[in-house]
Amino acid sequence: MPQPAAPSVPSDSLGILLLSGSHDRAHYAFVVASGAAALGRRVTLFATNLGCLALMKDWSGLRDAARDDRIAAAGVAGLDALRDASIELDVRLIACEAGLRAEGLEAANLLEPVTVAGIATFLAAVGPGQIVTI
Repeated sequence: MPQPAAPSVPSDSLGILLLSGSHDRAHYAFVVASGAAALGRRVTLFATNLGCLALMKDWSGLRDAARDDRIAAAGVAGLDALRDASIELDVRLIACEAGLRAEGLEAANLLEPVTVAGIATFLAAVGPGQIVTI
């Protein structure tokens, strides 16, 4: 029996791989995600290791989390606003199962739309599109 065809992934899809647990990198991962999604691109943000902190309900464990107050005071969108925009723009958010375990983080503390999966799921979601590592 023939296997069903895999769902088509647009060639302009964008994958963002967030490796770092620092606020500046997490912030910019969401800047890129929301910006690309606003332009109509299909975006998947995959966080692993300490990058998973950016997908937590409480992201205050990010290194230099106080930076968010400084950038908000400068009139730049903070991490909460960017995460909300990304979710509203249907950015797919994935927390790496192995990364969560490696850092001792609980999946129960992730934002509601975040799924837990592995790298193969991320790569399949991006397909022939671009991958940016932050």
